[in-house]
Amino acid sequence: MLRVNIVGIGPGNPELLTGAARQAIAESNILIGDKRMLSSFADASKKVYDTIKTSEIAVIAAEADPEKDVLAVLVSGDVGFFSLAKTISGKLPDCECVRYCGISSLVYFASKLNMSWDDAKIVSMHGRRQNLVSAVAQNKKVFSLTGGEHSPQMLCSKLCEHGLGSVKVYVGENLSYPEEKLTEGTAEEISKLEFPSLSVMMILNENASGFEPVVHGLADELFMRSKVPMTKQEVRSVSMSKLMPKATDLIYDIGAGTGSCSIELALLARQGKVWAFERNPVAVELLGKNKELFGVENLEVIAGEALENIKDMPAPDCVFVGGSGGDLCQMLDIIYSKNSSCRVVINAITIETLAEVAEYYKQHHDYTLDIVNVFVARGKHLGSYNLMMAQNPVYVMTALKKED
Repeated sequence: MLRVNIVGIGPGNPELLTGAARQAIAESNILIGDKRMLSSFADASKKVYDTIKTSEIAVIAAEADPEKDVLAVLVSGDVGFFSLAKTISGKLPDCECVRYCGISSLVYFASKLNMSWDDAKIVSMHGRRQNLVSAVAQNKKVFSLTGGEHSPQMLCSKLCEHGLGSVKVYVGENLSYPEEKLTEGTAEEISKLEFPSLSVMMILNENASGFEPVVHGLADELFMRSKVPMTKQEVRSVSMSKLMPKATDLIYDIGAGTGSCSIELALLARQGKVWAFERNPVAVELLGKNKELFGVENLEVIAGEALENIKDMPAPDCVFVGGSGGDLCQMLDIIYSKNSSCRVVINAITIETLAEVAEYYKQHHDYTLDIVNVFVARGKHLGSYNLMMAQNPVYVMTALKKED
């Protein structure tokens, strides 16, 4: 079996290579990696391949002689930290893959800043869609990899858009190389500078909210409110638990109102996305304010009629309907044409909507319909007495596709 050494070379400077990693490279007669990595380790005794494409690495491995050859695939940083190593190992099933750890960009950068990193929230914006704004709003210290369109200046511009322009930002570029440069400033200051796309950032927010949702049903008082309808905490808690959103889900919130459900869904689906559909201009404005308040960059507010707007949207994994404007059945048809397994929760306060939903699913035999009537009474002080004031009962209807 061909031996493949997957070697983390650290931030780049050969002097930062571990002893075990150096030995693994010395014992390999075939080196694979990008040009900058290879330049420090290639010599006349080794075959060198300038590539980091998994498909090309697999071809090189297939053509190697297990009796004579040992491959070393050089990867930047550490093999366990957002590394190519994870992808490579799964693509070389007939090889013995051995990993050699290296110094990650996080460890190196934190040491240059004389800063601990065990308390940092770690985010990668390099080839990924993660919510940096939410991470910064909720954590006092955030480390982020950057790359592609997500350059440090662009990411700091995003922070500024969400009221986080005063947070402290450190940017590291060309770490460990002679041209290494560290820059510090506020997000607003950094947004006006130019940096290589492949950089790292450490962001400090002394005013972080520290908010991490551990249960469904945020307190109503946390949201900005007006006369726009709002799904109250107790009903929202039941609705979210019925919808069962996953971290990577694409979600519609139809008839979003103040956005209380949209916000909760965006916080729960951190690697996914939520589209909040609302036709009331006052509610749309309020949605935008609550989005900024909670720093949920993965929430997009769509103004106008939901029936028309959902037609061009990506297929949802789950849908919450708080208000349909009389177009409920047509919207359900569109939703199921996009994803027949979509999880749907519909809230209603009228018997007419209850009957409409029941009739719709009576005609769609592939789905089960669960109906819960939620009654909530809230305490009110009256002199030395406490009274329980009943709220409108709400029907929470959950439709799931039957298992085959």
